[in-house]
Amino acid sequence: MQDKTRRSTSTALSRRGFLKGSAATLFVPIVAGKLSAQPRADDPDVLKVGLVGCGGRGTGAAAQALSAENGTVVLTAVGDAFEKQTEHCLQNLAKHLGEPGAGRIQVDPEHRFFGFDAFQKVIDSGVDVVLLATPPYFRPEHLKAAVAAGKHVFCEKPVAVDAPGARSVLEAVEVARAKKLSLVSGFCWRYNVRHRAFYSRVLGGALGKIRAVYSTYNTGPLRTVERQPQWSEMEFQLRNWQHMDWLSGDHITEQAIHSLDKQAWVMGDVPPLRATAVGGRQARFGEGTGNIFDHFGVTFDYADGVRAFHMCRQIANCTNDNNDWIYGEKGNGTVLGWSNVHEITGENAWEYEGEGNDMYQQEHDELFASIRSGRPRNDGRFMTTSTMLAIMARMAAYTGQTISWEQALDSTERLGPKSLEWGPVELAPVPIPGQKEFL
Repeated sequence: MQDKTRRSTSTALSRRGFLKGSAATLFVPIVAGKLSAQPRADDPDVLKVGLVGCGGRGTGAAAQALSAENGTVVLTAVGDAFEKQTEHCLQNLAKHLGEPGAGRIQVDPEHRFFGFDAFQKVIDSGVDVVLLATPPYFRPEHLKAAVAAGKHVFCEKPVAVDAPGARSVLEAVEVARAKKLSLVSGFCWRYNVRHRAFYSRVLGGALGKIRAVYSTYNTGPLRTVERQPQWSEMEFQLRNWQHMDWLSGDHITEQAIHSLDKQAWVMGDVPPLRATAVGGRQARFGEGTGNIFDHFGVTFDYADGVRAFHMCRQIANCTNDNNDWIYGEKGNGTVLGWSNVHEITGENAWEYEGEGNDMYQQEHDELFASIRSGRPRNDGRFMTTSTMLAIMARMAAYTGQTISWEQALDSTERLGPKSLEWGPVELAPVPIPGQKEFL
């Protein structure tokens, strides 16, 4: 099932939309002779882009990066754990961009990398900008390597699956800042013009003091991939990464985090004091569904008695919604995420009536504009805070304990195997609240 947050507000392809057609797409050759009228990668005015993670999100991000400027951005390297995924990515990009856009794909065969070290090979291939779009588990290591090498970065959300990863990201964020590198996040709603208009009014005092926030992200389950006899356990889990706690961080971290990011936005990106949560697994069956929960309910306590409430689930045949409600002393604010309703009621009544935008494209437009202008954009602090909100909520639900912000950020629990190898890999049992220990 397509992640509905990846639906564009324009007719442009969403990032996950590339996944649906990738397996059936015929090969579209990248013919060198057709590139003569296109920008050259050796032109100093051309920005060279490398893609790490060639699934639907990465392919979509690459298409948007190549569309961010009029012919002055080229793709010169791609990397993924799986070789065929790099091929599908290039095929789909060429088909989507058409002519002359496909001429911006200038990936030589020796710059098509696969395996667990593909990210470093992309970074070292001479690119200027790196797009990070692998499963979230890999993000901290990839981001650290990219900024250490002096690369500008587009970093998909979430940026980590555990607190040690988040702390690593915070360090990389400051390195990027010191090096004057642009770092733009995949928290796409922050680049939506309707949301920007709405939240700027809320933060400007249209609702007065915020009393409470309530958000929902209720959807059906995501797809699973059937095990193939030739696959190792590692490959099977990677193919079903959204259902594995160590790869995705659970669906509250991987998907519903968009709602928590908007909660953080409302609160000025000031973290809560603590979180209490419930959650469980009632409707996930089959080995492809891994070990994650299918529903969460969270209460966040902020200073001055403000509370934020969040509910999310991935269960079939249930009501779906993705909405945000903000309650203030002067009025209330409502965002209906899938129907473009943005309104304020009360003393400062307002409703957004303008045009929308393609928020995914906006991310890349602003990334490349910041690079060209020499005024780096750095989303690092808020993207890490929002990621930690989700990790904190998951910790509270898994353990059944109330978790403070300090406890969450200082947690020593590391998800995932000690080493990445194509072979056996242990999957943690489904957590039982009250029995799972907080680390």
